[in-house]
Amino acid sequence: MNYDLVIRADRALLPEGFRAAEIGVQDGRISVIDEPGAGLEGERTISLTEDQVLLPGLVDTHVHVNDPGRTEWEGFATATRAAAAGGVTTIIDMPLNSLPPTVDVDSLQLKRDTAAPAAHVDVGFWGGAIPGNTDDLIPLHEQGVFGFKCFLEHSGVDEFPHLEPSEMERDMGVLADASSMMIVHAEDSHTLAGAPKAAGRKYADFLRSRPAEAENVAIEAVINAACRTGARAHILHLSSAQPLDTIAAAKQEGLALTVETCPHYLVLASEEIPDGATTHKCAPPIREAANRDALWQGLRDGIIDCVVSDHSPSTAELKLLDTGDFGAAWGGISSLQLGLTLLWTEARERGVGLEEVVGWMSSAPATVAAAPGKGTVSVGADADFAVFSPETRWTVDADKLWHRNKISAYQSRQLVGAVDATILRGTEVDYHTPRGRLLQRTPAVTTH
Repeated sequence: MNYDLVIRADRALLPEGFRAAEIGVQDGRISVIDEPGAGLEGERTISLTEDQVLLPGLVDTHVHVNDPGRTEWEGFATATRAAAAGGVTTIIDMPLNSLPPTVDVDSLQLKRDTAAPAAHVDVGFWGGAIPGNTDDLIPLHEQGVFGFKCFLEHSGVDEFPHLEPSEMERDMGVLADASSMMIVHAEDSHTLAGAPKAAGRKYADFLRSRPAEAENVAIEAVINAACRTGARAHILHLSSAQPLDTIAAAKQEGLALTVETCPHYLVLASEEIPDGATTHKCAPPIREAANRDALWQGLRDGIIDCVVSDHSPSTAELKLLDTGDFGAAWGGISSLQLGLTLLWTEARERGVGLEEVVGWMSSAPATVAAAPGKGTVSVGADADFAVFSPETRWTVDADKLWHRNKISAYQSRQLVGAVDATILRGTEVDYHTPRGRLLQRTPAVTTH
């Protein structure tokens, strides 16, 4: 058979681990995985060097594209280029901070219309759960959103209000009947209201304003609601290691609960953040080095399921880089392009293998979101790959990153590992021609 594409690699990461392989791609899917020297023939052939490895395309299920409405912050054209440059071939866009937020079918369609002509990787969408839109959840589900995001504290934008735990539980009951999922920004608003207020340049003051207890209380509320409703629940961007035992116990009891964390919580530590460095402000916050170590252990123990970016960009002006005021600056870290390299650089120092890192960033988030055919090098899967050089050393220069606003918490950081090429459904991303497709939860039912 003459394939559309044949890839030859001495080290390809398959579900069983690294091995040499020849891979045949037909019609955008992996058609065959054969032994090296099999002699597969293709219209195009890619042969990796001995320094390169073939990885499944990464899946980032936590991306704020902010398009339409806040495209000065980001946009599908820039965000999906950044994703591709980081080896990410699938993103799932959060329902905020776009205007309007994705809280009804009309806003979902507007977002799809915006993304379709601009996407350089495949894009799916989360719906939003806010006060007053319970009746919109099932229509959004039927239109193929992958689940629903809610906040248990102020989201940062007034058009996406948070839910009280009782409101979250009510909506989770609706989602349970539809076999959908609630994904939760788990910080408790009442605990935060009693914490010291963030103001000024001291990072320690900002950290005290977002205590770990807020995550503890909120995660308990999510677990209790999931127990009572039977709904699937997912904890977003876990920053505190304190709830790990609680999460582990809930999983052992059979609760349909999954958890993510982010590169900034696994790479950075509060002790290292200079006062006034509002590039590092995010919510929940970056915590202490000992907490970072415990999160790594939670990953290795399987308590934390996956690692995603929480790419949350803004303009430089909103970061208040001139004053460094942590109380007033926008919170969010842009790392969509850097996640794999950041995590691999840290993992090497901790004796963690590349296959583990890639699993946390590919097959695991694909499983959480129920995105079939993504995040794996398997026959029948989409032919999404990243060509990665794990020993290449380089230094972050924010001006050379693809995301719209050239500011980074990782400026001048020395990293190991580089994405040399990204292949989407059998075609290399060229950063000029948008070839991304819009994804839906399967099966999706069209409303009439």
